[in-house]
Amino acid sequence: MECLLLWYSDVVFVPHKQLDRFIPNRSAMDFDYAHYMLTEERKDKEIPPASSPSREAYRKHLAETFNMNRTRILAFKDKPPASVELFPPHFFSSALQDKTAKPRRHIPQTSERTLDAPDIVDDYYLNLLDWGSSNVLAIALGNTVYLWDGSNGSTSELVTIDDEDGPVTSVNWAPDGQHIAIGLNTSEVQLWDSTANRQLRTLRGGHRLRVGSLAWNNHILTTGGMDGLIIDNDVRVRSHIVETYRGHEQEVCGLKWSPSGRQLASGGNDNRLFIWDRSMASSNAATQWLHRLEEHTSAVKALAWCPFQSNLLASGGGGDDRSIKFWNTHTGACLNSVDTGSQVCALLWNKNERELLSSHGFSQNQLTLWKYPSMVKTAELTGHASRVLFMAQSPDGCTVATAAADETLKFWNVFGAPQVAKPAPKANPEPFSHVTRIR
Repeated sequence: MECLLLWYSDVVFVPHKQLDRFIPNRSAMDFDYAHYMLTEERKDKEIPPASSPSREAYRKHLAETFNMNRTRILAFKDKPPASVELFPPHFFSSALQDKTAKPRRHIPQTSERTLDAPDIVDDYYLNLLDWGSSNVLAIALGNTVYLWDGSNGSTSELVTIDDEDGPVTSVNWAPDGQHIAIGLNTSEVQLWDSTANRQLRTLRGGHRLRVGSLAWNNHILTTGGMDGLIIDNDVRVRSHIVETYRGHEQEVCGLKWSPSGRQLASGGNDNRLFIWDRSMASSNAATQWLHRLEEHTSAVKALAWCPFQSNLLASGGGGDDRSIKFWNTHTGACLNSVDTGSQVCALLWNKNERELLSSHGFSQNQLTLWKYPSMVKTAELTGHASRVLFMAQSPDGCTVATAAADETLKFWNVFGAPQVAKPAPKANPEPFSHVTRIR
């Protein structure tokens, strides 16, 4: 395509589709000839010359003198160079994405270890698995509590309950990772020192029926029973019952203290979820609960407090409900509800990412990893042949142990490696310490 040439102040500009500018080689131009052609063409248009033999001879002589057989007035010695795109159109967008996007974490689809769990009680309302802060996993199989050491993989037996007192209905580690509470079918609760392998005491008189849920809050052990009662027990004193929460009409199957220890969440077979405030429990108020939430349509066992937002609680419903709901525990508002399609048995938050893991029953008996808050499925892990009743998380937050009614205990590397904190820069001991002093 011919380019339009503009001659302005002895500089020639060539417009380009990419808005480039090309300055030609002036050594190849004949400015005298260009000036002659422009002025003669104007004169010819203003006064048409009369045709005569002498004038034609004169014009022929001028043509030979100025080499008028050329077709272009301004000539270029070389062709203008093609424009070069230093940065492709997608360069800046892709560079920004490469800088901000995190590499996708690989999630193994199979468990990294499987152990036998014979005689595990297939009961949705019990809590038979817990992983302590000392990296020891406790699991109740029938009348016996076993300990699995995560540091070396060894297994030991802590206690076997008499048949008239069994089976074991709940286990829960104290925050120190040394002491463990064991709930029994007889309504009693035993406290054990796992290091010395000896029983410390038995808590009696609080419940009338089995104790299926336990939750520690420092030195306070909270117990939930089939009688619908929730009891705070101060394990330091002889008269251990210090508070009783009344609200559930059926068995309490889910019990979790918030990380701050200020709020307690309880779920029951009456399809209710209660939020209790510790300050209100210590008062003489007739109604002790902070919120009574009745949106679930089946038993509420799965409870998990969010590690990065103190007032966010996730709850899961049983077989007729199949939903995961998120609550603002300050206001009692339901923030979101997701239909999972199957019974929700347990919930765990990822301590390193904004993710939630749920375990399920019929029909796939799967583990589902959700991205929060979008609740997009990140992964689905299968391997259990029956409903995954219990889940526990390792102290570093990476590994999840699951126990199912198929009498297997599986370990999953679902949450990935923990993030390594960058060392904080060393602070100067005093302002302007880097400035050289005169004296």
